[in-house]
Amino acid sequence: MAKETESLRDQINIIGAGTTIKGDIDCKGDIRIDGKITGNINISGKIVVGPTGDINGQITCKNSEVEGKIDGKIFVAELLVLKSTASVLGDISTTKLAIEPGATFTGNCKMDGKAQANAAEK
Repeated sequence: MAKETESLRDQINIIGAGTTIKGDIDCKGDIRIDGKITGNINISGKIVVGPTGDINGQITCKNSEVEGKIDGKIFVAELLVLKSTASVLGDISTTKLAIEPGATFTGNCKMDGKAQANAAEK
């Protein structure tokens, strides 16, 4: 059972461009989103939102890299990277934040050591 759990965490899930999902997503591994998601996302690993990715809902994860659009709250336990093409409308709670020139962010930002605990609560 332990090996099965470890292998699930190592998997990378991909939601391709042109795909639309309505509903919540829970994932033990990493995920890349290039499609449209309407719903909350809870990821134990890293979430990458590609340039065509569009999320309308709350995100909770360990690490995140955003190139697309997010409309909702983001809770990141460790590092959140907003690339130059990123557009975020919503509050952010994280331990570390990197924003490239060109990225847009509208909302409140809370950065502290408690972000990890907040992400685990959500």
